[in-house]
Amino acid sequence: MADEIAAAIGRYVEDGQLPGVAMLVWRDGQARVTCVGWRDREAAAPMTRDAIFRIASMTKPITSVAALMLMEEGAFTLDEPLSQRWAPEFVDMRILPDPAGPLDDTLPADRPITFRDLLTHRAGLTYGEVYPGAFAEAYRAALGGDIDSDVAPNDWIAGLARLPLIDEPGATLHYGHSTDLLGQLIARMDGAPLGEVLARRVFRPFGMADTGFVVPSEKHHRRARAYGFDAAGALMPREAGPGLSFLAERPADMAYESGGQGLWSTLDDYLAFARLFVEAGASGDVRLLKAETMALMMTNQLTPAQRASAEVVGSPLFASGHGFGLGVAVVMEPEKAMAAVCGGAAGAVGWPGAFGGWWQADPSDGSVAILLTHSMMDHGQLQQGIGLGAYMARAEFQALAAKA
Repeated sequence: MADEIAAAIGRYVEDGQLPGVAMLVWRDGQARVTCVGWRDREAAAPMTRDAIFRIASMTKPITSVAALMLMEEGAFTLDEPLSQRWAPEFVDMRILPDPAGPLDDTLPADRPITFRDLLTHRAGLTYGEVYPGAFAEAYRAALGGDIDSDVAPNDWIAGLARLPLIDEPGATLHYGHSTDLLGQLIARMDGAPLGEVLARRVFRPFGMADTGFVVPSEKHHRRARAYGFDAAGALMPREAGPGLSFLAERPADMAYESGGQGLWSTLDDYLAFARLFVEAGASGDVRLLKAETMALMMTNQLTPAQRASAEVVGSPLFASGHGFGLGVAVVMEPEKAMAAVCGGAAGAVGWPGAFGGWWQADPSDGSVAILLTHSMMDHGQLQQGIGLGAYMARAEFQALAAKA
């Protein structure tokens, strides 16, 4: 099966659609790894099992687990307003009915944002680039870059609170900065920077030595090079992230850390984390969450109407096939589930990253599948058909992993 996976996904490398791909299938306690292509094509450095990737939104489930650990300790309750104890900046939020209209044409929100809203992306927050123009400019001025931001954490929280919401809290799922805000509130609760909190609560207990917001200099040679596409759709190296989301090198004194999309990781590190979802809140001998908390995280939280109206960067993903739990997509109708999000039987979970990474955990057979690559599109390139190779590779890998 490894040869079949290598041949199938290797075609995307040969066709110039992907630079290199690292893949892992874990079942019955055994990890089967397949690597194709290049960690750094220009340096002719082949892809390796220990390559370190930017995992983008695969960061979100990790931040969500850390938040639920704090919830179990009594730091907050799911339906508690953020402003009650941890974010008074959000006490009086306003709604912008038309994100393309004047930014001061707002109405008061009907109710406050809760922690459940953050964990399900129903806070009324978004990403600025979804609505180009004055709205996007206001987001960037207040928050800086999505990953490498020069805005200090408390200023970032205050800046986000001053921006209008695009919908009523709790109304429906709008993908955006909810998990980034959750990460900053985790840091407030724990009294330490987010990276330190995640390292102490998740990474060190699981032996995830290669996961963090920065890659130490002695490991730079293992970083997978960033790749994107030029205007003609040809693969090219990138120095900075799409929309200046990240810099070529993160400054040592940068304080902001993106709990929504900022982590680097490896196949084996992410496997240690993903096993939580097939071992009821534990991974090997280490337990992070109670089984009942894990079950809640993996249970769809959206109403039928919210599944139909939910949007991720303007696209519907949950009308059929998937629902959304607390930080992860949940397979509800397997025959309709888009493999590019996550596949598997009913109850399987996952959440991919915009830089090409993908994973799923399926409790029905105790399996985990992970694919890591760097395929970074600028906003709008997908609509031009540029960068589709990563999505096709995910779907093909998912089908092959199910048989591995």
